[in-house]
Amino acid sequence: MSAAPMPADSALFGSRENLDVSRAVGELQARRPVRVMGPGERLMALPVEGLDDKRLREFGVLCSPAVAKLIVTRQRARSLGIEASTPMALSLPHAVDASSIFELAASSKSRFAGAAQAASYAAQAAIRLLKLARSVPAILAAQAPAFAGETVSVVDADAVNRFGVDTTGTLAQISEACIPLASGALARFVVFRDVLGVDQVAIMVAKPDPSSPVPVRLHSACLTGDVFGSRRCDCGDQLQLAIARLEARGGGVILYLAQEGRGIGLANKMRAYQLQDGGLDTRDANTTLGFEDDERNYATAALMLRALDYTRIVLLTNNPAKLDGLAKAGIEITARVPLEAPITPHNKRYLTTKAVRSGHKLVTLKASSNETS
Repeated sequence: MSAAPMPADSALFGSRENLDVSRAVGELQARRPVRVMGPGERLMALPVEGLDDKRLREFGVLCSPAVAKLIVTRQRARSLGIEASTPMALSLPHAVDASSIFELAASSKSRFAGAAQAASYAAQAAIRLLKLARSVPAILAAQAPAFAGETVSVVDADAVNRFGVDTTGTLAQISEACIPLASGALARFVVFRDVLGVDQVAIMVAKPDPSSPVPVRLHSACLTGDVFGSRRCDCGDQLQLAIARLEARGGGVILYLAQEGRGIGLANKMRAYQLQDGGLDTRDANTTLGFEDDERNYATAALMLRALDYTRIVLLTNNPAKLDGLAKAGIEITARVPLEAPITPHNKRYLTTKAVRSGHKLVTLKASSNETS
């Protein structure tokens, strides 16, 4: 018996659930409200990023007579002085303005003494949508009347929580070209696009040999380090070192992943830098903003490697999480090769946090610490 034909919208755009989630993410990125449906819930949600007083008033009218609460992650709740093991819903003062709400969502100096309770199922799904949108993970939410927001994008909380679990059909190969590098090597750039419309790039440096384990570097995009040579991190140095190592090995692959700032996005990375300038380390800056220490996942990287037929690899990394992530996604890793960039006065604190608090394998840093202790 032949399989039933796939509905036209699924054939063109993937599952209906993924389509709904993608639309909701796009709306939130544009600072527009979305409706998140859960069991017994009809939640109107508006991101606090980009919020102004006019938008705040309009959202209040849209949700009336319900009163919006501020939904924050458990990490952000803890930074506000709230004991929390789950995202929390914070009751706001009646006359609160947009700037005060954003301070509650992102300032390192804010504390909260009002009423707080565990966020609902739909509210927690709304937080996940914001993370997919690379926005500050804090949202205004209210149980809206049945007639409210009939023209806004609607998504089911279950669909949000299932998003990314089944990766079938979530990545498409879009284009490719050969590009000569500054070193003289020729590289083939292959551009993939994920279900959210984000471009991910695989770079075949020289001529990788698929008959043996292929050297691979998973490199998260870093505008400041890779392009402008920032000394606050080792990203640019690692990228150049990876290219040199792959050339020396006769060829390999760099997966250049759109995961700026350990997966929190460029805007939030700048916010984290400001918090670091105020005394926090990389890890605490991210959690103060409401994120995990590291928001990256490597399912897309595994899909890219499968599409290129490189499933047995040697991984160039200092980060055990990359080994675990790829292995869980079915990629065979035959060896790990360290990739340690020079330690400078500007990046030493950053690298120390990586080694001490995030488990990165940095032998040079430990040796340097022993020499100066």
